Amino acid sequence: MRTLTISLTAQQAARLQSAIEGGGYASNSEIVRDALRLWEQREELRTLELEHLKRAYADGMASGKPMEIEPAKFLRGLKAERRIRG
Repeated sequence: MRTLTISLTAQQAARLQSAIEGGGYASNSEIVRDALRLWEQREELRTLELEHLKRAYADGMASGKPMEIEPAKFLRGLKAERRIRG
């Protein structure tokens, strides 16, 4: 494993120490590795969400010519559909 030096605020260092003393983690390294795993998961979710948005945009662009709508009329239609579906 590679050793890194990081700078933390006093509050961050105290939180790490508290987590270790509370038994939640065995070491500072364990906390940092857990934080990195969570960060990696969050970044993966962001990537997936961005891909979803890009696909939705492409689908919308490919769906045909844009139409003007009246927002209030559109919402009334959606509400009517919802009532029909129950």
